[in-house]
Amino acid sequence: MASFDLVVPETAEEAIAALQTLAPGEAAPIAGGTNLLFDLEEGRIAPRRIISLRRLPWRTLDWNGGALTIGSTLPLRSLEDDPEVRRRHPGLYEAVRNVGGVALRHRATLGGNLVRSSPASDLTPMLLALDAEVDLVGPQGDRRVPLDRFLQSSRRTDLRPGELVRSVRLPEARPSAFLLQRVRPANDISQVVVAVAFASSERSWRIAVGGVPPRPTLLPEAAASLGSGRPDPAAVRRAGASAASHSALAADRRASEEYRRRVVGHLVERAVAMVSGGEGFPA
Repeated sequence: MASFDLVVPETAEEAIAALQTLAPGEAAPIAGGTNLLFDLEEGRIAPRRIISLRRLPWRTLDWNGGALTIGSTLPLRSLEDDPEVRRRHPGLYEAVRNVGGVALRHRATLGGNLVRSSPASDLTPMLLALDAEVDLVGPQGDRRVPLDRFLQSSRRTDLRPGELVRSVRLPEARPSAFLLQRVRPANDISQVVVAVAFASSERSWRIAVGGVPPRPTLLPEAAASLGSGRPDPAAVRRAGASAASHSALAADRRASEEYRRRVVGHLVERAVAMVSGGEGFPA
């Protein structure tokens, strides 16, 4: 591991200034460090400066009516332990509790997960289904970006030079479900991830799939086939078939493309049935 300077700013302004004084790639923010430390050890990155965000006031979980704002440095374990998250966002709760083990979730953060922008992320599909927005701070001020636009490809996002992720906002509580398929139950990269949510305010469905290159993605065709309310069995089957055919799946050492397509279709049908049959689904 190459040597580096460690900076621990007290404010967002100090953190942004520390980023700006070096060229892109020469400074790296760190929150939980569950991904960054591996990159450092493997030599994939060699920054001259590491900027710790642990003293910034972003370890927050704020409800405003139905909207939820999650601070970017809040450990995932805090999300998992919050009873309101489990009640109002059951899909998000399930997604969080499937990230690694308990020890990792005490360190890992939502902001770090999104900035990494991994195709294999278990959290991103659920956040896409929940219409998440990313709040950014930087030298040009604050801005809010839909997550679907923030993510570009593996390790590439819409972050501009000097910007940091401050928080993630979910506009409303939604009936939701999260399902995945892995070779082993824990500490393994998912072969397929499916997230489904129903936006009660808009009477519309959202379906997202993960484990696909170049990043997790929404499946609008599959969602549209479910209509604007509780779908009948035929509509659920159409959604599963559409998801299987429209997902950008590929073969790798963990699974074949054919296997992934079969699993995606099956998981979408199960997730839709879980959401539409749940107690929180609107009449």
